[in-house]
Amino acid sequence: MYYPVFWHLTHTRNKKSGYPNLCNLQKCSNMAATMAAADIIVVVIYFILVLAIGFFAMWKANKSTVSGYFLAGRSMNWAAVGASLFVSNIGSEHFIGLAGSGAASGLSVAAWELNALLLLQLLGWIFIPVYIQSGVYTMPEYLSKRFGGNRLKVYFAALSLILYIFTKLSVDLYAGALFIQESLGWNLYLSIIVLITMTALLTVTGGLAAVIYTDTVQAFLMIAGALCLTGISLFKVGGLEGVRTKYMQAAPNITAILLSSSNLTYSESCHLHLNPKPDALKILRGPRDPDLPWPGFLLGQTPASIWYWCADQVIVQRVLAAKNIAHAKGSTIMAGFLKILPMFIIVIPGMISRIFFADQLACISPEHCMEVCRSASGCSNVAYPRLVMFVMPVGLRGLMMAVMIAALMSDLDSIFNSASTIFTLDIYKMLRKQVSSRELVIVGRFFVVFMVVISIAWVPVIIEMQGGQMFYYIQEVTDYLTPPIAALFLLAILWRRCNETGAFWGGMVGFALGVLRLILALVYREPHCDQPDERPSFIKDVHFMYVAAILFWVSASVVVVVSLCTPPPRNEQIKTTTLWGLNKRRRLKPQEKEKAGEDITALKPLNHATLNGNSFVRVTPCYCVRCTSYIYVLLKKVLKSFLYLFYTCSRTQRVSSTQMA
Repeated sequence: MYYPVFWHLTHTRNKKSGYPNLCNLQKCSNMAATMAAADIIVVVIYFILVLAIGFFAMWKANKSTVSGYFLAGRSMNWAAVGASLFVSNIGSEHFIGLAGSGAASGLSVAAWELNALLLLQLLGWIFIPVYIQSGVYTMPEYLSKRFGGNRLKVYFAALSLILYIFTKLSVDLYAGALFIQESLGWNLYLSIIVLITMTALLTVTGGLAAVIYTDTVQAFLMIAGALCLTGISLFKVGGLEGVRTKYMQAAPNITAILLSSSNLTYSESCHLHLNPKPDALKILRGPRDPDLPWPGFLLGQTPASIWYWCADQVIVQRVLAAKNIAHAKGSTIMAGFLKILPMFIIVIPGMISRIFFADQLACISPEHCMEVCRSASGCSNVAYPRLVMFVMPVGLRGLMMAVMIAALMSDLDSIFNSASTIFTLDIYKMLRKQVSSRELVIVGRFFVVFMVVISIAWVPVIIEMQGGQMFYYIQEVTDYLTPPIAALFLLAILWRRCNETGAFWGGMVGFALGVLRLILALVYREPHCDQPDERPSFIKDVHFMYVAAILFWVSASVVVVVSLCTPPPRNEQIKTTTLWGLNKRRRLKPQEKEKAGEDITALKPLNHATLNGNSFVRVTPCYCVRCTSYIYVLLKKVLKSFLYLFYTCSRTQRVSSTQMA
């Protein structure tokens, strides 16, 4: 039996937390019926608004050229790009996955969001100036310019498309479908087809300009709706102090659950999964913690995350659409500040959801999980939609429905646009040498349609891969495949001696080791709590973040050793594609720069004379440069103060614990 309305909330009170029931059965049913009509109206209005903005962007941007369609004519200001960066990252998998992990393991998952603040500045101040100087559209194209040849370019392009399908597109579709199923009860496949169709229509008609304009609107919508849910939830639970005390007591009522259904069983081995973890209120945890070991996070997860924030097409393509370098840096600062919000508007609401619905989210056995959420692995993924459905008032439920659809559509249109860019410019253009700008745009649109077909065909697989915590599934898969790419890009930009042979073999060694570990992880999956864990020790005892650290440093070592043993790259390959080349240009004398007719602070026109016929207007934003520098210095001071406060609190806590002992 599936639980559309929470039976245990209507009949019992959690004995440990003592939190009262939210509603009775009849009231919850009436709320759901009223909500469905309101949600449909809000969603329809939202769709009309988004399509109107998309068609407006279609007419405003010159999408008949490659630069106009794929890089929005490079005319976006810092606010639009920063909002697009945030919304492109915060998709439906964040609302479902982050909140679910917050409900299951506490605050540790917020470490990814705070870490992104620093990595975004690495993107804006180190990587983007080099990308702009080299004049590229895509990341595979950068590898081709930096190293020469096509094997690295093809390898990275193919790996990026695979990651989009298995870790982004599939997970987003499942997360969006899960929310719709929990909230409205619509047919799963019909809802997915409608959403994908609307997203594909938006992307195909307007290109990246439409994506960025709609992302700007969706950023305000997402933040406003999530803040409303956070405020109401905190009020109901008694503020942050109520979260701190009641979350640690949020365990299911085993006796009441067993009495509610005669066919349920309970195993003592599942007891450890039912109670909140003792260190649930800490972000960085011990070296052997199963959720977030701090050495693995700092040495493995952080380098692996460089791929996503500094070399992923979805992220970099938005920053390349900025007017100039000052706007690009300003956008990363804005997005970095916005990345502080998910801890408060997603993770903490997930923890509150466990307080309210401990009997459902912390299911006592695989059979109980199947009854509650149709997933034997666990039900933490339904934390956010259930909180929305039974905490938000009728009028605001429609807003939150629009927020979730906004997150889903934003992530999908980002994937569609970036994947079509990679395929068109890095694979199709290599196969067909003589190609016009119009043909490239048409091929990009057809590839979007192809991605839609693949997405719909992948839905049955999405339903079967319901892991206990969706966000950790994404991180585990990416940590096995992306550390070699992160090492490759870091060395390519920072070390001019790195050559194509070293980069290729470093990437291949890391990729082979990562794929082997991924296959072993898929074969030896973690058993359910009522089954013995017979996996090999190197699988169950070695956290995937430590594996990411090994892959990153092994790949980097291979790149360095092989590069030093082979001839160095030619000067033409490094003068525009490395940080060394960028600094050398900045040291030119004023008269030499005038003679060259170049402006370091303005974006360089792309070197694609046969593809782009647009003229380019240089901008010298001295005021913007100064403002951006002041903001950056302020950000550094805030971060130093935050780290000092964190260190002082941790030291005080250790001293207090020692004195108590």
